[in-house]
Formats: sequence, structure tokens, C-alpha cells
Amino acid sequence: MDPKPPPGESRLALANSGSAASVQLPGTSTTRTPAYHDDRLVPPETREEIVRGHRLQALPANPEHGDEHTEVTYVIRSHAATGYVVSTDLLTRASDDSDFATDTCVRRGGTDPRTGDRYLEELAFEVVNEQSVGSITERAKALTEQGVRRLIAIFVKKDEICEWSADENRWIPLDLDGELEDPTLVRPVPVRALFDAAKADDSMVDALEAKNNPRLAEIKRKVHEDGRREGLLKAIETACELLDIPVGPQQRAQMLTRDSTGLDALLEYVKTERRWP
Repeated sequence: MDPKPPPGESRLALANSGSAASVQLPGTSTTRTPAYHDDRLVPPETREEIVRGHRLQALPANPEHGDEHTEVTYVIRSHAATGYVVSTDLLTRASDDSDFATDTCVRRGGTDPRTGDRYLEELAFEVVNEQSVGSITERAKALTEQGVRRLIAIFVKKDEICEWSADENRWIPLDLDGELEDPTLVRPVPVRALFDAAKADDSMVDALEAKNNPRLAEIKRKVHEDGRREGLLKAIETACELLDIPVGPQQRAQMLTRDSTGLDALLEYVKTERRWP
């Protein structure tokens, strides 16, 4: 969703009813919020967000944003390493005066024993369509100040994917032919897979293989078995032809009831005994 400020809305002084500090007015000092990522400044399950004290409304997405958001979540969900979870639109208390959601994020599962709270996201993604660069930059700064390791932005209109660098204070374009590596991912993600549906599908299969997905392993075994059976059926018919052993509908029906082990034994019998069993 593309956040927009409500008409006439400006920087607000808001107090959270919980233990978190109040939002600071311009010109006052701001300290980093403790790791209470779920202390809210805005009501959950609404469209409200606050970034640097500005109240925003997260508007429903245009196709350009909504489609890309789905693509990113699809790819990242399949690549999440063991022990990590993927969320969409997860609210995070990024600072004393910021409480907003990223489009997709990856965090460690469970509860952080240091805080009794969920773990802070480590890798986050934002789809940028109608947002200004200044707006997404403010979000990036707030998140990295709180401790989010990496923020990736997909700039839809530019066909560009960038990573925020706090050290350089700028967005650094990623090589579209490169890969995104991170400890939260089971394998590197091809950068193009983040906005190319065909590459997204390919990368998902690669990720499932890297995870030793049981269903994928079962499919591979079946393909291997089917290929082996097909080869053995042809070998038996060829051997019978060379040895002048008649093979009719009854013999073919018998062959089709056997698995590869049974066909292997039948081929050996035909070659040794030079007759049909």
C-alpha cells in the first residue's frame, strides 16, 4: 500500500497508552525506542501509520503495487530459512515517533528472550510506486536506526531494485543479474525473480529443493522411476525381438503391472532363458 498523509494532517504529538514514550514534537530530542516492536502508536488492523511523527493513511494498492507486493512475498516466503518467518504489512514500532509496516519482512520465529517481544525483522522489502523517494527514505532511516539489518526497495516505475545504505545515506541499486544473499534465506534469491514471474517460479523450485522439500523429492523420485520403467520396457521388447520371442497384448499387460525392479528381473530372465516366463 502507498501511504498518504490525511488532508491537513501535520506532525502530531501522540502518547501511547502502553509503556512506550510519546511522539516527540519537531525540535525536541528523540531517543531510540527500546525493542518493544509491538508497542503501538496506531491501532492495529487499520490503515493508520506514523512515520517521524506524521500520521499517514496506507491506501489500497494500484495493480502496479499490489501485483509486485504479491510477487515479492511469494519469492521471499519460499526462500525463508529454517527458524525464520515471513510477514506482510507487519507493524513495527521503529522509533519513538514511528509506527508503520513494511510490505514484506523476514524475522526469526518465536520470542526474543531479551525483550519478551517478537524478534525484530532482519530483512524487509518495500514496493515503491506512488511514494516519493523522500518518504521511503524516512522509513528506511527509522528502521535501520531501530536495528533492521537490511531494507530493499523495489521502485516499480524505474524497474529498479535498491538497498538502503545507512553508511552512505543513499539507495544503492542492485545488479538485476545478481543475487540477494542473506542469512535469513535458504539460498540466494535472483534479483530479477523479485519482479519477473517466470524467474520467481524457477527460484521457488530451487528454494524448495534447497530445503529438501519432501513433496518435491517425491516428485523427483517418481519422474526417475517413470523414466527407468520406460527404458526397461523398451529394453525388454528389443531383447524379445532379437531373440525371436513373441510379445503380444498379454505379455505387454504383464509388463505394465511391474515396477522397475520387477522389469529389471524380467529383462534378466529373458536374456538368460531366451524365453518368456
